[in-house]
Amino acid sequence: MIKLQTTVSDLPCRVGISYSDRICMLGSCFADNIGIQLKNYGFNVMVNPFGTLYNPVSVLNSVERLVSGKPFEEQDCIMMGSGADLYCSFSHHTSFARKSILEFLENANLKLAEASDFFRTCNRVIITFGTSWCFRHNESGSIVSNCLKRDAKEFTRERLSYDETVSVIDRIIRAASAAGADKEFIFTVSPIRHMKDGAHGNQLSKSNLLCAVDSICSSHDVCDYFPAYEIMMDELRDYRFYAEDMVHPSAQAVDYIRERFCKWALDSAEHPKLEENIRRFKREGHIEKGLSHVFGQK
Repeated sequence: MIKLQTTVSDLPCRVGISYSDRICMLGSCFADNIGIQLKNYGFNVMVNPFGTLYNPVSVLNSVERLVSGKPFEEQDCIMMGSGADLYCSFSHHTSFARKSILEFLENANLKLAEASDFFRTCNRVIITFGTSWCFRHNESGSIVSNCLKRDAKEFTRERLSYDETVSVIDRIIRAASAAGADKEFIFTVSPIRHMKDGAHGNQLSKSNLLCAVDSICSSHDVCDYFPAYEIMMDELRDYRFYAEDMVHPSAQAVDYIRERFCKWALDSAEHPKLEENIRRFKREGHIEKGLSHVFGQK
């Protein structure tokens, strides 16, 4: 038979998942996509309680906040730029932005308390890194999770070195492990390319993440790596597996990588339950769509 695809082989999974696990997923929008699917299919998953995170330092800062549970205060509130007239924080995605400081703090701290409780008792942490590039707020000296549409002059853009990345990931593991419950970690590198730096710049950033994660997984028994980036780049290299922007994976590609992940990470004895949950979700989703269509008729 003619071979029409280069297949990415998975090493045996050291850190699996189960329907009995409490799973926290952090990182890029790829983590959002996969996390939402796992939640839809019956897994007990918390996805990005501060919103989407792209670089390792932002993930570390979020983990440390989940561990401490320290509430956000008025001094953390930042007025967004571009005339948005909304308040947010440098630790959050702009979806958390509110019209007043009080509204923002009430929502952010309610979500933090819930997420912190979940994180302390979760036993699986799945992290997807998107880029090595970070934005450092010049006034505070801190790396931010989101620039909140403020003037670019307020920030300095920098790329984490390999050594810095290894150190940050190691700190993530140590901080999370100290929170309680025996935690195991699965790392991935997002297949979404950051083309603002050009193709070469994107490869440098991703290579740094890949090498750092490989080093960490080689030295920690509680860690494993799933090759989402490699699957997208090799098995799904055709542009029909990309969205219209030619950068983000299509819905079909996300489904494919999720299937590969579950086949790799989920115990084979639980695959029938997964398949039944997928069928149920699709059936109920179809029914809801059909009902809304009927109710929408006049």
